[in-house]
Amino acid sequence: MGHDRRPPKRPVNLSLSEELVREARGLTPNLSDTVEALLAEFVAAEKRRRAEADAEVAALVAASNRFIAAHGAFGDEFSTL
Repeated sequence: MGHDRRPPKRPVNLSLSEELVREARGLTPNLSDTVEALLAEFVAAEKRRRAEADAEVAALVAASNRFIAAHGAFGDEFSTL
């Protein structure tokens, strides 16, 4: 799941620690590319995490629906509907 680096780029404003930026610039020849790569990794990981959470909720709902179909809902015996 690679990040397409060909789309046009635009400047953005970020508020970052001066010291951290200074150190990072000493560790990478291209801070923008490094930050973009790290941001792409974060976006991909967050999308995966959210998809996994959605799948977990869907599985729980399906299990609950199967239980209700087989045994009825907990309060069915008390319902006046």
